[in-house]
Amino acid sequence: MNFMTRIPGLLLAITLVACVASQPPPIPVNYETAAAGGTVARGGTPLALLGTPVEVGKPIPSVVLYDNNLQPVDLSKRRGEIVIVSVVPSIDTGVCERQTHLLGEKEGVSPGISRVTVSRDLPFAQKRFKEAVDFGGVLFLSDYQKGDFGLQTGLLVDQIGLLARAVMVLDRDGIVRYLQVVPEMGNLPDMERAFAFAEKLAREG
Repeated sequence: MNFMTRIPGLLLAITLVACVASQPPPIPVNYETAAAGGTVARGGTPLALLGTPVEVGKPIPSVVLYDNNLQPVDLSKRRGEIVIVSVVPSIDTGVCERQTHLLGEKEGVSPGISRVTVSRDLPFAQKRFKEAVDFGGVLFLSDYQKGDFGLQTGLLVDQIGLLARAVMVLDRDGIVRYLQVVPEMGNLPDMERAFAFAEKLAREG
């Protein structure tokens, strides 16, 4: 085999290596939790969380959020179902987008478990994102007005006015049974653990 006949194979190998090299690095998953109302970091810079901390074992606060049609929704009144609440700073960032994909693309979720994304993005931006990814099973809710949800849960980030990255699971009575506040905002929460916890609640009936 001469050099000329080897060129196509060499070009293919170079292309494959280039494609692998151009892949973005995986986003780290954080398995620890910060405290609501405490401190998180953004790129290593500490940021305070404002508001009243939400607590495991206590009801989710009664707060009005808005869906994509500007209709008010109060998570504390969603009784009879288990709710996974994925809280993100902004769906326009890569980490938040990935977190929302993990929420919306999870397969084999038991009936009676609903999925919600909360951010301070405008409802119109959330609607565009939802239509683009076709996550019909995810309810997108906005805390865009005054950040009341952030303040009532201790998840409003000082200095930047966005929500901290977090995931919580509410039981059928609206009680917070699981909470992870991601210590570093550039990392992902442990979505698999949150889903497993929700499935456990579903099995318990």
